[in-house]
Amino acid sequence: MSRLLGDSHRRFLQTLMAVGITDEQEARALYQHCCDTHKMPCTPDKLDEFIEAINSRLQPMFMQIRKGMSEENGHQYYALVNMAETDITRMTSDYADNELELFRKTLDLIVSSENGTASSTDILNSTDTMTSKKLKKSETEHLLTRLVQDKWLCERRGEYTLSTRCIIEMEPYIRTMYQDQVKVCHICHNIAFQPKCQICENPSCGIKIHNPCVARYFKGRVEPRCPACDDFWPHEIPDFPAAFRESRPPNKDKKLQKTTAS
Repeated sequence: MSRLLGDSHRRFLQTLMAVGITDEQEARALYQHCCDTHKMPCTPDKLDEFIEAINSRLQPMFMQIRKGMSEENGHQYYALVNMAETDITRMTSDYADNELELFRKTLDLIVSSENGTASSTDILNSTDTMTSKKLKKSETEHLLTRLVQDKWLCERRGEYTLSTRCIIEMEPYIRTMYQDQVKVCHICHNIAFQPKCQICENPSCGIKIHNPCVARYFKGRVEPRCPACDDFWPHEIPDFPAAFRESRPPNKDKKLQKTTAS
């Protein structure tokens, strides 16, 4: 039997629908705000149970609030995702068929690359092989801007990577479509795309570990050794606090505060 939802649950869900994704610290602040606003008891360590109650009502609509880690900084994030078994899931209602095709091609480029990135030049060139209506250069550039603004991609100096939101929402799709290419972090077992990972240099091993997971796993160990083959781990161990430092997009806090205040 699904659990009853109160106004605090509905406010939390409405806010998450508006922002798409939020980190754990903001989610806890939002949980507190929603409970205080509607005069409901708030237990700090009950956030996951609070979200579980919401998910029990979202299940018939193939929606879920899912938790995942950012490869960038190791922080936990909550995202509202579409669980329907469809091609590119939630994006189908927001993007045209040729835009979705280019996004798939961008996914192909990112997954098949050695460093988990795709250059703007390679993405632009991939429009030549489109089977649907081809996008002009200006249209492709506009689409890439939208994909970044909608938090599906991240861009830095002309190089595109999958965003935390994209990885959380599309992980099942990515694992299925790219099962022979996708690598997973040996520590957290989540897929590992971005260049912010370390790889065991033993040719017969080659496991991949997210930098934040490297910092967590090797913290306090006198001699770092590969958790899989026990070879010496030759890479620099990231500073633990730095590996988990906040990395938020501009004005994200203001948007969240404005939404919760409504």
